[in-house]
Amino acid sequence: MDLSRLRRVWTRVFALAWPVMAEQTFRTAMRTTDILVTALFSPAAVVAIGLADLYARFPLRIGLGLGGGAIALSSQDTGAGATDTRDEAVTQAILVGALAGIPFVFFGLFFGEYAIDVFGRLVGDRTSPAVVALGSTYLAIVFATAPARHVALVAARALQGTGDTRTPMYVNVAANSVNIAGSVVLGLGLFGLPRLEVVGVGLATAGANVLTAGLLCFAIWGPWTEASFARPRDLTIASQLLRVSAPRVLEGFGSELAEFPFNALLLGFGEPVNAGFQIGWRVYQQVTGPLSRGYNVAASVLVGQSLGAGDPDEARLNGWAVAGLGVLTVGSIGLGLVALAPRLVPLFTDDGPTIAYAVDFARVYGVAGAALVCFSALSGALQGASETRVPLVARVSGMFGLFLGASWLLGRTAGLGPRGAYVGVFLAYAWMALVVIVGFRYSGWAGRAAEMMAERGSDEAGDASPADGSERTEPADRTSE
Repeated sequence: MDLSRLRRVWTRVFALAWPVMAEQTFRTAMRTTDILVTALFSPAAVVAIGLADLYARFPLRIGLGLGGGAIALSSQDTGAGATDTRDEAVTQAILVGALAGIPFVFFGLFFGEYAIDVFGRLVGDRTSPAVVALGSTYLAIVFATAPARHVALVAARALQGTGDTRTPMYVNVAANSVNIAGSVVLGLGLFGLPRLEVVGVGLATAGANVLTAGLLCFAIWGPWTEASFARPRDLTIASQLLRVSAPRVLEGFGSELAEFPFNALLLGFGEPVNAGFQIGWRVYQQVTGPLSRGYNVAASVLVGQSLGAGDPDEARLNGWAVAGLGVLTVGSIGLGLVALAPRLVPLFTDDGPTIAYAVDFARVYGVAGAALVCFSALSGALQGASETRVPLVARVSGMFGLFLGASWLLGRTAGLGPRGAYVGVFLAYAWMALVVIVGFRYSGWAGRAAEMMAERGSDEAGDASPADGSERTEPADRTSE
């Protein structure tokens, strides 16, 4: 590969990715703050928040799935100059997201206690009453704003598809800062306010969800972004959104469903093991999650816009370049985490057994970091090409076959305990990376994208020049403004 060309791609990757990384740094800092604050209450509070968050990830997965469809169509149509089609896709994705969040409101209100208690039943025991009470309360509060969470996720990715990764950054940094402050103030009862503990943490998260959705919709409605709202008319666009989004949603659901028996398995080894897993994963996410998400979005935008501009070779180069940069950076940070985990984990808890398990899990994720970011980057590249089926196969097979299956076989059947889970976690992410590498190399994603663009008329749009006035062969990039 030509080094000057590679440097050019990496420069553009960084221009697109750094706002996403900054945004995700605040998002992960918010989740880390929640763990830090709840750890001051009790280990049961940490477990309750962790278990409730497993359910809270379902709205996240729907939002990310619909956002995947939005970013694919938005990036391709931006590259092709088909702004009318893009704006209609953005509008339809946001509307579908809002409607899809309504069932979660009722689930949180009426089934929260059973949802938390089911973890203990999976291993023939009962979840402690304190965990059930705290977890179900938190879940009801957060699920009440599930529609807003969907809207925020879809709107952010729709804007990112146009090359505008800064507006979602500004909004999310502001909203997550409010969330962090709210968790501390309401959770601990500072400045004369009542000490609401877990309820306060939940209220802060719910308020941030509504604020994020409102600000992003206002930005799209106003003159500040390239995307706009448009009256939904074309069922072909709606059909394609669902076709691209459905595998992403199923991928996320499959991953989360595997987490339920996995967490039950860890609870069977004791609450410190499960709490250690929650903290170890959070430590890894705090130091590497923003980079992985940034590379995922950058790959989607670059591949999608290159395909929209009719250059599949450039799209292929972009995908490999983003994955290589991710492995180089996140892989190095992961190895550093292996050494630094004993210093980082005690920032979250002073419980001795929990610290020991959290250090082990953080180290496992550190070693698996290169595989995790490779999967994230190439999944984003395939998503930008509207090919979301390969990542679906990779994640579901890895999560059920290895993350859960191997962990259960080694940990419970073979009697290795938590060490069996360490092996299962590492093998799962290595397998997922291998599958997307093969899929990006050999599947016909470029042809699939071209067919879908022709189907919705983006390849022959009447408004076929990008809004920034650049040539069609040079996809719009607003990050350099």
